[in-house]
Amino acid sequence: MIKAIRAKLHGIRITGAELDYHGSVTLDPLICRRAGIHPLEFVYIWNKNNGERLSTYVIYGEAGSRICQLNGAAARRCREGDEVIIGAVEYVPRPEDLCDLRPRILIFDAENRVTEELRYEVSRKADGDFDFQVLEQGGP
Repeated sequence: MIKAIRAKLHGIRITGAELDYHGSVTLDPLICRRAGIHPLEFVYIWNKNNGERLSTYVIYGEAGSRICQLNGAAARRCREGDEVIIGAVEYVPRPEDLCDLRPRILIFDAENRVTEELRYEVSRKADGDFDFQVLEQGGP
């Protein structure tokens, strides 16, 4: 099995950190639906400000709030305003199955508004090697 990126929130900012909470990351469901990230799904979080990396599960917050709040132990890994990357993965059984994935990548501004939407595309060349492209899907 190959673990591959399926969805990514690139440059979303932490809006809060709540230590006394039972765990997870709280995200705006409108953002999650647009990227294809599901409630209770485990995601990876990479903090661009301090290099911390962690994994936790998604809880949906209030729609339209643009919330990105780390809860529980994860709250110690960030500060409000930190820029993070959140990635959801999918397992594929064979390398050629990577060509069937179309990961959606959302790019954010400092207020957690989507500024760009991209797609990753993997294809096979005539010689059997892989080709990789980043395709623009539009903005807000």
